[in-house]
Amino acid sequence: MAWERQRPTWRDAKPALIAGALKRAQARPSGNWYVVGASRDVGGDRPLGRTVAGQEVVVWRDTGGRVVAGPGVCPHLGAPLRDSPVRCGTLVCHWHGLSLNGGPFAGWEPFPAYDDGVLVWVRLDAVGGEEPLDAPVVPRRPVPARALTAVYAGIGVCEPEDVVANRLDPWHGAWFHPYSFVDLTVADTPESAGEDAFAVDVSFKVAGRLVVPVRAVFTAPEPRTVVMHITEGEGVGSVVETHATPLTPDASGRPRTAVIEAVVAASDRRGFALARAAAPVLRPLVRAASGRLWRDDLAYAERRWALRSTGRFPGA
Repeated sequence: MAWERQRPTWRDAKPALIAGALKRAQARPSGNWYVVGASRDVGGDRPLGRTVAGQEVVVWRDTGGRVVAGPGVCPHLGAPLRDSPVRCGTLVCHWHGLSLNGGPFAGWEPFPAYDDGVLVWVRLDAVGGEEPLDAPVVPRRPVPARALTAVYAGIGVCEPEDVVANRLDPWHGAWFHPYSFVDLTVADTPESAGEDAFAVDVSFKVAGRLVVPVRAVFTAPEPRTVVMHITEGEGVGSVVETHATPLTPDASGRPRTAVIEAVVAASDRRGFALARAAAPVLRPLVRAASGRLWRDDLAYAERRWALRSTGRFPGA
């Protein structure tokens, strides 16, 4: 069907329905945990550096492979620790050689860190202000060792709620992303399903006229996360997790948010083992596909923030 001939979805995409789902997501506990990057990006001779809501953070692995994290500002004279090397599990400040093994030292205090096998989280109690949780709210997903995983990261001028609101509006899929989705129908909403979830019947474009129909269920387990579970069709059990992490504002004072999206794909087909074996080749392709979608969706989120910040947003 031609793009302009598909059924309009604007009457179904009720602003109050989307706003209600967003409000309930924002009320759920996060325990002050923030996603900072992919597990595979933490290791080697350099730490992973991220600024979360203005708080500089560094993450690396100790000699046992355990993820450790803490402030990204050296307590001695303020060096940026993200630029310092890691030697035998110890982060060594490149200004004066202060060495940090992940434990409290010389005024440097570690942050709780968690590696779920796909993503790395850091708990920032001073930033979140919630009751701390011992571990983050990690969505149910296939076992990473038996799945194909890929992580995309992008940055937009918006707040985390704008990213979450984008994902809690499944009606825009086939209109805004015709290169990826066709035949999209929202089968259940929080109003009709009896649970706080959106169920979507949609066909993913593979190549040419070849499509893969699935049922996808969207939920928001915590304020900065939306998860899509494939519950019927090809790849049952696969998930796409979208995490929104606030960064430091830009030079004009506008908020910036990192979108860190994890694709954890699984399949019972015998040929899927070959796909996992080809993961180093396939991961860049999966990231590129996520990146194409997020070029559009970050524009969507940025537009939403621009309207909200100037009192012009027409949504509820």
